Amino acid sequence: MARRKEALSGALSDADLRLLRIYRKVVECGGFSAAEVELNISRAAISMAMSDLETRLGLRLCQRGRSGFALTDEGAEIYEAALQLQAATEGFRTRVNGLHAWLKGELSIGITDNLVTMPEMHITDALSALKVRGPDVQINIRMIPPHDIELGVLDGRLHTGVVPAIKTLPGLHYRALYEETSRLYCASGHPLFDAETVTEEQLASSDAVTPAYAQSPEIKAHHESLMATASATDREGIAFLILSGRYIGYLPTHVAERWVRDGRMRALRPDTCRYVTHYSAITRKGAPPNRVLECYLEELGLRGED
Repeated sequence: MARRKEALSGALSDADLRLLRIYRKVVECGGFSAAEVELNISRAAISMAMSDLETRLGLRLCQRGRSGFALTDEGAEIYEAALQLQAATEGFRTRVNGLHAWLKGELSIGITDNLVTMPEMHITDALSALKVRGPDVQINIRMIPPHDIELGVLDGRLHTGVVPAIKTLPGLHYRALYEETSRLYCASGHPLFDAETVTEEQLASSDAVTPAYAQSPEIKAHHESLMATASATDREGIAFLILSGRYIGYLPTHVAERWVRDGRMRALRPDTCRYVTHYSAITRKGAPPNRVLECYLEELGLRGED
């Protein structure tokens, strides 16, 4: 009886790692076309790389054609294994860099949108201090939704992140970082902008923009009392709609401050229409030692906390 040949024989080569990197990006982008821009290579080159990888692994990884892009069951498992390989490679590099007295390596951070204007936000100070301690450290910042940040930290693509404290995932450490106050606003041109008094009934009957991202039950209650006729996936989108003069909506005070100062926005019933969002810095439980990350957390005043 003929002996079955193993599809993946021998050690992984640089060429194999390159093919897996292309494959990860294709999966994350949802197809060849979207991956062209991210990878900066042609669709034909991506297609050839996928064919080479399938040949190397002896597996059909994805369906592609007029019906669109879709992973096979084997392709989904290979993607998960590729993520684990990426995390292991990064862990090895981190441990090697940790042996050097001078800080070296990378720090990949995921941050929720529109936090840079927050006065109490000390991330900029921590990054500045980290640059002094390790001039050769490469810092990568990704502005992505909180759920994607948590997944990125869990699978090793991100070393740390900043997310609103809505729920906790068992594989992550959450360290309290700061609080953010939000108020209900309208803009010039809105019927309530020049009103001397604003009633709850007027608010309830006004067109409102509400967030299309996750909120805590306490914060969600504030939005449920509004007449939601528009939604936005981030705070910048909410600001756009408020500034149209046709909608009311909640914004962090530090985001709205510039327009309030210029007389273009007004807070509505600020004593009652307000809420506080708590933000946390997150790291992965059981992650390999990382001197760059440790120094960054130290500069944030979070080292040694769980």
